[in-house]
Amino acid sequence: MSITSFNPPVRTLMGPGPSDVHPRVTSAMARPCIGHLDPAFVGMMDEVKSMLQYAFQTQNQLTIPVSAPGSAGMETTFQNILEPGDKVVICQNGVFGGRMKEVAERCGAEVVMVEDDWGKPVDPNKAEEALKANPDAKVLAFVHAETSTGARSDAKTLCKIAHDNDALALVDAVTSLGGSELKVDDWGIDAIYSGTQKCLSCTPGISPVSFSQRAVDVITSRKTKVQSWFLDTNLVMGYWGPNAKRAYHHTAPVNAMYALHESLVMLQDEGIENAWARHYNNHLVLRAGLEAMGLNFVVEEEYRLPQLNSVTVPDGVDEAAVRGRLLNDFNLEIGAGLGALAGKVWRIGLMGHSSRYENIFLCLSALESVLGDMGAPINKGAALDAATAAMK
Repeated sequence: MSITSFNPPVRTLMGPGPSDVHPRVTSAMARPCIGHLDPAFVGMMDEVKSMLQYAFQTQNQLTIPVSAPGSAGMETTFQNILEPGDKVVICQNGVFGGRMKEVAERCGAEVVMVEDDWGKPVDPNKAEEALKANPDAKVLAFVHAETSTGARSDAKTLCKIAHDNDALALVDAVTSLGGSELKVDDWGIDAIYSGTQKCLSCTPGISPVSFSQRAVDVITSRKTKVQSWFLDTNLVMGYWGPNAKRAYHHTAPVNAMYALHESLVMLQDEGIENAWARHYNNHLVLRAGLEAMGLNFVVEEEYRLPQLNSVTVPDGVDEAAVRGRLLNDFNLEIGAGLGALAGKVWRIGLMGHSSRYENIFLCLSALESVLGDMGAPINKGAALDAATAAMK
């Protein structure tokens, strides 16, 4: 057997992530690799930190990119804040609230779950009731943008509830960073993590995180070591910290950091509020086309993520077969449902560089073609006109 170089097919990525990577980002990755302690790279690290602070809308000094995907960002926040025996209230309204539970339990924490229906936002009243029933809870954790359903929860209100009950607010923003309004300082978020492969138009593999000073005080006063050596921020800050002389901690993914830097430059140039508006306005265009076709959304408009659209599969339609046709015939990827929504929905992403008119019109025309060919009960010929009318 002779294995040759891998050349992937060219796809349009409109699933739950990764999203399309901007050509400027892929070009940045091809730049010469230098040492991770090279003064030029250290200077770039400072720029990455500054631009991440802008993306998160925070002045937190402990704002860094973890050299691993978003799941490592989740572990970084939980493992640094929680010690064995700590109590944490976790809100679950989809897959990733459940993953929070798994991580917290592996930290040795006592977990109190607050459950909401999939497709609904976290109920602030339930969260408050759980904190009042557990006054010794150290953390309230929730997903701001639940990727498995496309539901957005009220992070500002939930953070206030956490602080009113003397708990830290820990937030999953993997799908919201760069795509929806997110204000770490104004909302009082204490620990937050995200990923580069969603609304930042970047490649997978890095997880931006940020900790408030209140969270840092908790971390530096721990009685036990952080469970993970690699994710221990007390050690990582020797490398990512403010000092001119950086201590070796690990070999950073140099070229991936070039990619993140370029994606953050693009976000800075577009303007964070303009990026939020682009994602929302493009959602309105996609929504107009899908609804004209006769498809329905899972999440109510008030709580819907513009960058992650969960659409109900029409009766009698094999959702996996549709996705397969879209991939094979149109090189278009959309996502399947997870957990309680498996087999019932498609998840259509409009994240980062994927959030463009040409992608929307490709998705609508391809979906109409496939569903029409399968004899699905849709309104043929209406989607593109409706989407065009919704464009700004």
